[in-house]
Amino acid sequence: MIKKLFLLALIGSILVATAAALSYRHYKQFLEPFPEAVGLGAAGGRTVEMTIETGTPARLILDRLEANGVLSNSTLARLYLVHVLKDPPLQAGHYEFELPATPRAVLERMIDGKVVLETVTVIEGLTLFETAQHLASQGFGDQQRLLDQMNRTDLIADLDPAASNLEGYLFPDTYSFEHGVTEAEVVAAMVDNFRRQAGRLVAGAGARELVILASIVEKEATLDAERPLIAGVYAHRLRRGIGLYADPTIIYGKKLAGTWNGNLTRKDLRTDSAYNTYMRPGLPPGPICSPGKASLAAAAQPSDLPYLYFVSRNDGSHVFSATISEHNRNVEKWQRQYWRDRRAANGR
Repeated sequence: MIKKLFLLALIGSILVATAAALSYRHYKQFLEPFPEAVGLGAAGGRTVEMTIETGTPARLILDRLEANGVLSNSTLARLYLVHVLKDPPLQAGHYEFELPATPRAVLERMIDGKVVLETVTVIEGLTLFETAQHLASQGFGDQQRLLDQMNRTDLIADLDPAASNLEGYLFPDTYSFEHGVTEAEVVAAMVDNFRRQAGRLVAGAGARELVILASIVEKEATLDAERPLIAGVYAHRLRRGIGLYADPTIIYGKKLAGTWNGNLTRKDLRTDSAYNTYMRPGLPPGPICSPGKASLAAAAQPSDLPYLYFVSRNDGSHVFSATISEHNRNVEKWQRQYWRDRRAANGR
C-alpha cells in the first residue's frame, strides 16, 4: 500500500513538473515574436491592419488579434495583460501591425493608442471649395459633406459674427488624422488650428477685416519678404478710400459665379460686382481664400512705407512705387515692354 501511494505521488510529481515545464515553454514561446502562425519564417514579414471599434471588450480584441495571426495565444495574452501589465485598457482605432512582433509590443501599442495616422497637406491660397475638393480627392471625406461642414459659422461666431461660411478660417497646414475621420472632425481641426496659429494675431483686432486683407495678400504675394509691403499698399489705399485694384478679388467673384475660365479680361475689370475692387473701394465682402500665417502676420502689421502701387516683375517679385507717374513707368517697363521683348524673342 505504501509503495502504491509512493508511486502515485511520484507520478503526480512528474505530471506537475511536466505541466509546469510545458506551461513555461508555452509562456516563453508566447513572449517571443510570432512569425510561425502566419507562415513568415525567420526573416519574413507582413503587415496586418485592424480596426477596433469603441467599446470592444479586451477579450474580443485579443481573440481577433489571434485570429489575424498577430498573437499566438489570446488566453496567455489576457493573463499577461492583467497580471504583468496591470490590466490597462486597450484603445479603439485603426492599427497597423508589422509582423513579426512580440506580444508586449502589440499590447503596448494598443494601450498607448498608437493608431494609424493618415496625413494631408492643404496649401495656402485655396478657396473653401478648392479645399473641400482637395480633401475629398485625398480620401478625407465626401466633397459635399465637407462643404456642408464648411458652412458651420458657429465654429467662428466669436471671431467673425458676420461670416457666412468658413472661408479664410481653414488654416493651411499638414494634418494627421485617424483612419475613418469624419468630415466634421476634419473641418473642426482646421478651424482649431487657425485659432492656435492666428489667435494672437486677430485678438483685439477686427478679425474679419484682417482675414480678408490677409487673403488678398496671400493671392498677390509669392515672396514672404514682400507680404508686409503688399499689405501696406492696401492699408494705405483703404485709409485714403482708394480702390484696391486687386485682380484676385475679381477672380474669386467669378469663381463664385461659376464663370471663371482662367482668363481675366478688361471686360471683367469693368463689370460691376461685390468683388470688383476696381469699381468698389474698400475690402470685398469676405475672405477670398485661406491665408497662411505669413500673410496673416503681414495684414496684422503692414509696412509703413508710403507705397500705393506695385507691379509684377513676372518672376514672383514686384516693383513698388508711391506715385502714379512712377507706377506708370514701372508698368511700361515690366508689363508692356517685357511682353513685347518676350514676343520678339519668340519670333512672334
